[in-house]
Amino acid sequence: MNGSWRDQDIKEAFDVSLRTVERVRQRFVEEGLEAALKCRPGGGRKRKLDGESEAHLIALRCGETPEGKGRWTLRLLADQMVELGFVEQLSHESVRQVLKKTNCNRGDKSVG
Repeated sequence: MNGSWRDQDIKEAFDVSLRTVERVRQRFVEEGLEAALKCRPGGGRKRKLDGESEAHLIALRCGETPEGKGRWTLRLLADQMVELGFVEQLSHESVRQVLKKTNCNRGDKSVG
């Protein structure tokens, strides 16, 4: 490269969204280098599941469905994770994101 990075290059190099690239650039212009380099307090979301809990979710998803249930749904998986005590609360959207990340998507016959 010739020293000038496009937003897409930055996004890929640092594994961030284009919006993050835009926000950091704006902070640099408005507040200077120090502000642009510092993470803002409260920025980003905390993960709902750690690696161990994700492993339990995937194992649960790969196992048999509860009695009387034909297939796993995202909500059923979230409810089971809470019921089994792996997390205090969990949304079906968080379950979807974990399964998407691990290629266990809704296109699979047993999750829906």
